[in-house]
Amino acid sequence: MKKKRILTGDRPTGKLHIGHYFGSLQKRVELQNSGEYDPYILIADVQALTDNFNNPEKVRKNVREVAIDYLSVGIDPKKTTIYVQSMIPEVAELTIFYSNLVTIARLERNPTVKTEIAQKREIFGESVTYGFLGYPVSQAADITAFEGKYVPVGEDQLPLIEQAREIVRKFNSIYGEVLIEPEAVLSSGKRIKGLDGNEKMGKSLGNAIYLGDTEEDITKKVMSAVTDPNRIKKDDLGNPDICMVAYYHNLFSNKEEIKTVCEECKAGKRGCVACKKQLAQNIIEELRPIREKRAYYEAHPEEVDKILIEGTKKAQEIAKQTMKKVKQAMKLDYFE
Repeated sequence: MKKKRILTGDRPTGKLHIGHYFGSLQKRVELQNSGEYDPYILIADVQALTDNFNNPEKVRKNVREVAIDYLSVGIDPKKTTIYVQSMIPEVAELTIFYSNLVTIARLERNPTVKTEIAQKREIFGESVTYGFLGYPVSQAADITAFEGKYVPVGEDQLPLIEQAREIVRKFNSIYGEVLIEPEAVLSSGKRIKGLDGNEKMGKSLGNAIYLGDTEEDITKKVMSAVTDPNRIKKDDLGNPDICMVAYYHNLFSNKEEIKTVCEECKAGKRGCVACKKQLAQNIIEELRPIREKRAYYEAHPEEVDKILIEGTKKAQEIAKQTMKKVKQAMKLDYFE
């Protein structure tokens, strides 16, 4: 039975954190090990440049960092193809072709784009770049270049997949049934809040625990986590429902520990410092095997580079085949 091709990816703007771990990385490992799928993961360095155009060195450095994070959590290059977006010129070529099939007004109405533009006002001011506005077109090229049928996404990314589907339908209506229309697969992974209670965890917010953080880093960050603001003294009655430490215990502690933490917090029998220390230790233990694998790959960058080179070569061959069909359909196959 032919395996179902599935595409996912990340922008290399920084190391991956526990939000990524619970949100998508665990699911990717599960999918690759199921035997049902042919997974491809792109490191979207071109897309990262849409809002990091003035810091190319940051993007370049983080390509390897993100690859190391993938390998550390259990992504197996024998089962999953990891490749670098900018090394697939066909994606850029498809992006140009697709740009004729979508209007500026449609891009501006995309809910995901509107939200991200609002979040990045400090970068763009009132002048949004063409590249950033058009990245859903590039994403459509990423998906269709590899004839990706399934794309796991969170709810906030659904408008981008719908835009890709629209582009595919428009292309096929003009040039014939060439492209495969992708399907969004809603990810079961949940978005993890930041240590400060923010709904989003991220480097720019300073509220993230990274997969490669040292034990000291993890402990320091957990000790700064926001707790119940009304609880001043140890014997004050606490409310774990508004405490980020209790929130993270639900992610990293066993059921018995969670029950004890909540009961003792509500009864004023456990202080926040003791609660944080226990949480920090649980996070350290959960991430220990990931940190150990990460340390190995950091010490052997040549192995990481070999994986990226081999994965990218495999992806290049598929993209070339897709482009050949596209150019034939568009009557651009001159001299062949």
